[in-house]
Amino acid sequence: MVTSALIEQYFPNLTDLQKEQFAALYDLYTFHNERVNVISRKDMENFYIHHVLHSLALVKFCNFEGINTVIDIGTGGGFPGIPLGIMFPDIKFHLVDSIGKKINVVNEVAQSIGLKNVLGEQLRTEQSEYAYDLAVARAVAPAVQLFDWMKDNWEDKPKFYLLKGGDLTEELNELLQFSPRLRIKSNNISKIFKEDFFETKKVITIE
Repeated sequence: MVTSALIEQYFPNLTDLQKEQFAALYDLYTFHNERVNVISRKDMENFYIHHVLHSLALVKFCNFEGINTVIDIGTGGGFPGIPLGIMFPDIKFHLVDSIGKKINVVNEVAQSIGLKNVLGEQLRTEQSEYAYDLAVARAVAPAVQLFDWMKDNWEDKPKFYLLKGGDLTEELNELLQFSPRLRIKSNNISKIFKEDFFETKKVITIE
């Protein structure tokens, strides 16, 4: 089984606290998964690759400088929001999902590892009354739909960092037709993370 040592391999400058927090995630999700299925139980042996490291691909490809508030759209069990919350303790993360049981897990995990910058809330994105510097999401909905959900919730200009896979040509062209001035960049995660899982996985930045 892959352990949290993999995270330290790709991120050698973690603090002792961050190492402890990442290491604690496996047991916490194993425990909560027995009650609420937030991660496929067959997937737990690949937990650190498929969920934690995948979330942290955003750290390798995206610029978080000057970001104060982030919404994680459709966070599910807390990805990418919780790993990002560990990496950036000075940024406030609002993790939203329409399924209350999953949000309960998010908040219990965050509390267990002392993440005071992470708040989970049962909420649809378009219902949020807050404004954000950045939106992140992992395979939740087409980009144009995410863009529409967020139309009234920006602190300044739209900025999305998305985790997606496969051929995105049609999806991103649809977004450009919707808003032609956007700058969109697709990054292959396999350039940095060498595990087979990342062969077709991408980080999409939209500004």
